[in-house]
Amino acid sequence: MSAAPLVGYSSSGSEDEADAAPPSSPGAGGRGCGRSPLPKERFPVPESVLSMFPGAEEGPQDDRAKHGGRIRSFPHERGNWATHVYIPYEAGEAFLDLLDTLLHHAQVHVPRLVAMEAFHLSLSQSVVLRHHWILPFVQALKERLACCQQFFFTANQVKIYTNQEKTRTFVGLEVTSGHTQLLHLVSEVDRVLEEFDLTTFYQDPSFHISLAWCVGDARVQLEGQCLQELQEIVDEFEDAEMLLRVLAEQVRCKSGNKFFSMPLK
Repeated sequence: MSAAPLVGYSSSGSEDEADAAPPSSPGAGGRGCGRSPLPKERFPVPESVLSMFPGAEEGPQDDRAKHGGRIRSFPHERGNWATHVYIPYEAGEAFLDLLDTLLHHAQVHVPRLVAMEAFHLSLSQSVVLRHHWILPFVQALKERLACCQQFFFTANQVKIYTNQEKTRTFVGLEVTSGHTQLLHLVSEVDRVLEEFDLTTFYQDPSFHISLAWCVGDARVQLEGQCLQELQEIVDEFEDAEMLLRVLAEQVRCKSGNKFFSMPLK
């Protein structure tokens, strides 16, 4: 089985405002989010001042050791905020038991695999917002999602994913029911992304909840026999049918270190 592209992840796990590439200006449909004019000239900082703040004029160093060896996929630029729209999933004890069983088995093939710290289902790719666009963007999302209903979806098909750069590999549970409702949410999110001239979601998304990840492309080790064994663990897990039936009751937007929740009706 070939790996599908990861939905909505960048290869950096950083949560600060710098994990974003330089954005374009919002289109005519953007709501109150025009780019502020930049000063025509930047005057140099005196050496006497610079000496008081060593390294103040230097860009931040991308220390991979601080985030598990992950490689930043966009250049660091002050004022840019990595932004992601998704459905959160609050894991209960039974789900964590299943995750622990799956992880221990998968680590026989790829020992560097680690469990995700939080769980979600992506409705957008990771995109870039300037700081002053965040609130207009969130308000536009709230307006688009105001009439969307809560629904159930099932995620019980084990699948191996990579991010677009093939620098990270993920073990995930793919959605097998609830596609229609998820595609409706994506269409509403996409309309907001288009207003801000941002990249929309994948045309044929593989909706999923990621369970574990590792640095590098580990598809060869995880697909085939290992994947089949992981699926058998899921199929035979007690109460798996109910456990992996998820209620989508809110959409969340994360921009840098800010979180915004939009309840579904």
